Amino acid sequence: MKKKKLASIFLSLSLAAGVMAGCSGSKSSGGSESSGTKGGDTIKIGANLELSGQVASYGSSIEQGLELAIDEINKDGIDGKKIELVKVDNKSDAAEATSGALKLQSQDKVAAIIGAATSTNTLAQVQVAEENKIPLITPTGTSPDITSKDGKVKDYIFRTCFIDPFQGQVAANFATQDLKSKKAAIYIDSASDYAKGLAKAFKEVYEKNGGKVVAEEAYVAKDTDFHSTLTRIKAAKPDFVFVPGYYEEVGLIVKQGRELGIDVPFMGGDGWDSPKLVELAGGEALNNTFITNHYSSGNTKDQKVQDFVKAFGAKYDGKTPDAFNALGYDTAYFLADAIKRAGSADPAKIQKALAETKDLALVSGNLTLDENHNPVKSATILEFVDGKQQFKTIVNP
Repeated sequence: MKKKKLASIFLSLSLAAGVMAGCSGSKSSGGSESSGTKGGDTIKIGANLELSGQVASYGSSIEQGLELAIDEINKDGIDGKKIELVKVDNKSDAAEATSGALKLQSQDKVAAIIGAATSTNTLAQVQVAEENKIPLITPTGTSPDITSKDGKVKDYIFRTCFIDPFQGQVAANFATQDLKSKKAAIYIDSASDYAKGLAKAFKEVYEKNGGKVVAEEAYVAKDTDFHSTLTRIKAAKPDFVFVPGYYEEVGLIVKQGRELGIDVPFMGGDGWDSPKLVELAGGEALNNTFITNHYSSGNTKDQKVQDFVKAFGAKYDGKTPDAFNALGYDTAYFLADAIKRAGSADPAKIQKALAETKDLALVSGNLTLDENHNPVKSATILEFVDGKQQFKTIVNP
């Protein structure tokens, strides 16, 4: 997912240019056999996550999933080696994400980097990863620009989640085909490329399916009063409201919308997926709302999902894992599988193995990478019922 501005990244990159130049020699570019190893029996993996700041809920969830998976992987190890996770807190800030990537690459000499949670904080690390040839995998960064742009694939950048246009398409098809929506309102964060990307894809497919967008409104991140725009949305008389934002604002939007008498379905993307959403909106207000997501703990037909839910609950005091937990967990296994197939902690060999991943069974579905390093995988539709997510259906690509 993509979070706000890329402000101050370029300053950080300029200040760091000398460091990167000094660190991009033969030992790190392409990766020596010793890169990412410690004492010959440990493979060092970096985690550059939002562990504090505005979207700490996302980063902390990914961290939990990573740690559970690494505990499991290290029981047997990878060719006799254990994974050592080296964490940095990017504080939900793009410049901090850049600095964190530089530290992990130049000081910690990791074999690969996992993170960030948001697209902006992932994009902030791309130059470091590409120039120093260190694989970077985002569990949840959904912007298409992360892995490729203008037809050019970024060789060392990968992701475990599906991308924004797919989420928008799935939401539009669900609205028109399952909910029989004819008139929709779209309400987005005006500064969020994540929101704009989902909204664009949603509108295109929704109108192609015969629906009409009767209102398009915008808010600004960190707003707390949405009554005026919600009043205009109500006046347009939509039968469906698409809000592809983040939980901080979405919770208040849904709550205030219900207070104004907007009782039609609301829907959003994976940015809604945080326990904080229920705290902000209230369970009753969230009834008749839906999200596109990467997995559901309620998918009782998938044994792999249920085994993960059980293991996660055992480690984290009975907590039910959300999609960010699942994608963190899956990313560790995605990377471990590549390291095993590469037979090496050499970043260049890991990169090649990652790119060749096919039909890897993970909690969030079978993963095959396309030519742009994006997973071809299914999406899940979840419904909120009295404050709890319930599995609705699986949508295949």
